[in-house]
Amino acid sequence: MQIHSGSLYWPTTLQVSPRRVPKREDTYDVIIVGGGMSGALCAYTFIRKGLSVAVFDKRQVAAGSSSANTGLLQYSNDIMLHELIEQIGEKNAVEFYRLCLEAMEDLQTVAKQLPGNPEFYSRPSIYYASDEADEERIYTEYKTLKKHGFPCDYWDQETLKAKMGFDKPGAIVTYGDAEVNPYKFVNCLFDDFEEHGGHIFEFTEVEDVKEENDRLRIKTSAGDLHAKQVVFTTGYETVPVGKRIGADINRSYVIVTEPLDQMPPWYEEALIWESKRPYLYIRSSAERRLVIGGLDEEVAEMPTSDERITECGEQLKMQVKALFPHLPIEIAYSYCATFGESLDNLPFIGEHPHKRNHYYLLGYGGNGTVYSMMGANMLADALTGNEHSSAHIVQLNRAVDPECDSRTVVQ
Repeated sequence: MQIHSGSLYWPTTLQVSPRRVPKREDTYDVIIVGGGMSGALCAYTFIRKGLSVAVFDKRQVAAGSSSANTGLLQYSNDIMLHELIEQIGEKNAVEFYRLCLEAMEDLQTVAKQLPGNPEFYSRPSIYYASDEADEERIYTEYKTLKKHGFPCDYWDQETLKAKMGFDKPGAIVTYGDAEVNPYKFVNCLFDDFEEHGGHIFEFTEVEDVKEENDRLRIKTSAGDLHAKQVVFTTGYETVPVGKRIGADINRSYVIVTEPLDQMPPWYEEALIWESKRPYLYIRSSAERRLVIGGLDEEVAEMPTSDERITECGEQLKMQVKALFPHLPIEIAYSYCATFGESLDNLPFIGEHPHKRNHYYLLGYGGNGTVYSMMGANMLADALTGNEHSSAHIVQLNRAVDPECDSRTVVQ
């Protein structure tokens, strides 16, 4: 499956070579299938639990969706807290948001401990009402967040214009968010993982997993080996064992601008996103570029030509110019990438209900990196014989369609 097309920016920020192939062990405690953000955070977390861990990726690590990730890290989600409360109840919804906030804190701690510089910078987020019709929803969300103790403020139209320079009805300001260079972050995580004795096998595809007595036989393109447990972190691609249901794979567009002469002229280089769907989002980079995304489409395949990517890139540029007419921006990179969305806007994390010792971390949604951190912590508990108190919220065999009683699982 082709998961991105066009000119990517992040791989230009770091020169990497294929990693040294380690001497393979016959049996590992855990094998991770997938060398993107989820796989890297799992590897980093598991090996600190004293587990022997190997990571397999059919490409070079970080070369899949991580190289197209826009690197906006937020505790808020595509589904607002007050809407999630209506969907799964107040207790579970608030707990899920709390887990996202804790994951943001964990990501910051991890980033500070890594070798190299993943360009992780704390930022506030500005979530603005796209029009007056959304103003009430935005304010309701602010009151819900505030009621449950999440760090946020509300800016009215006048304050928003003074702080940000554009005229919209109002906005929620959330604190504790961040931006990161996802390509550098994943590579730094794997550098640290190798330093702690972890094994990475690039350009090696996991083809099948079979139960064999009390172990799992892992069939790969480079031969078989064994593991006590396997964790699938395959992102938006098809898992090698079974099939994925309960989620849609779509595509989105991104542009990265030429460097600005000075940092963006808005409040503390905040991350910006809006209430309408599909939403526009904007962030800056360490090189003073703007990373701009949006124009989501319910299509999984990549465009058949670059014309569509160029056209959507110009549309994104015009949307930003509508907010900041005097901002001199020129497109340097433009691309299209796949992304996944679960039907209930939550990730899938946990053990397969019918396949013992098969675990999954599928961080579908606009908050994938945060979900990856959350999932790495949950699965580290599960792999070491502990049950996370909130694992039921994101388990694989949960109901995801409020209109019926059907359940979903990676089958």
